[in-house]
Amino acid sequence: MSALITNPHSATASPGSPVEPLIGPSGRGRMVLRRFLRHRLSVIGLGCIVALYALAFLGPLLTPWGYAEQDPTAYLAPPSAQHWFGTTQIGEDVFAQTVRGLQKSLTIGLLVGIISTTIAAVVGTAAGYFGGWVDRVLMWGVDLLLVIPSFLIIAILSPAFRGKTWLILVVLLAAFSWMITARIVRGLTLSLREREFVLAARFVGVPPWRIIARHIVPHMASILIIDATITVGAAILTETGLSYFGFGVQPPDISLGTLIGAGTNSALTFPWLFLFSGGLLVLTVVSVNFVGDGLRDALDPTSTRGKRRRSGG
Repeated sequence: MSALITNPHSATASPGSPVEPLIGPSGRGRMVLRRFLRHRLSVIGLGCIVALYALAFLGPLLTPWGYAEQDPTAYLAPPSAQHWFGTTQIGEDVFAQTVRGLQKSLTIGLLVGIISTTIAAVVGTAAGYFGGWVDRVLMWGVDLLLVIPSFLIIAILSPAFRGKTWLILVVLLAAFSWMITARIVRGLTLSLREREFVLAARFVGVPPWRIIARHIVPHMASILIIDATITVGAAILTETGLSYFGFGVQPPDISLGTLIGAGTNSALTFPWLFLFSGGLLVLTVVSVNFVGDGLRDALDPTSTRGKRRRSGG
């Protein structure tokens, strides 16, 4: 019993269990890293994400033009040495606008992924651990949010936030992105709360939230990491769709969605107005999905894809 209390991770899941903890001996970390590196598309995707973040935040330093600055000598100019991605109808530099839009979309996606996964972890573990009326109330709220058309609700609410900070959009997107994960976390918590190390911690009087934070959440860290990664890509797509229809990021600020919306009508006649922002959006979402796929294979002990890939199957 004392061993269980002093080392809660000693009673970890069996090797075939889907809730084997991410946090463990260094050998576990090396195994996960090797499995991830064997997934070539995931490594490529991770490299693309790093490059996209570098472009988004360092790109403005590479051009003398601001994203709202106009060049009166170049209207709808094609890509050139002076304007790498060309210019818009009023002489704005498309490269400066694209890196600004990429910066905003990546930031929104990252924040939504972190916030929604955190909410899912808190709600799911609380419902599963405490049970009773806490479980019923929280799951009722989850079921209610699941049937609400989130895209429509955000579109209806967005006019009330025109001219306000874009962080409100982050909050709205995160508020509708965590429910399914919360249900998964709840199911895992129902199983974990009956494990020996959790019962031992309860027996010696460890507070419930400390048990959740130190003994339950670490055992589902792999699932939460994968969920956060996938949510980033989904949030970027949702923000792009909302901004395309005028319900997301509001002028004078810009995102990839606003740039795609502005360039759609000229996609065939002046393709540089649409091509670069649309291409970066596709590259971003595909890269995030590749990384999520690789993390799933690397962190899930039951996955055999990495083994088959190693053996040439």
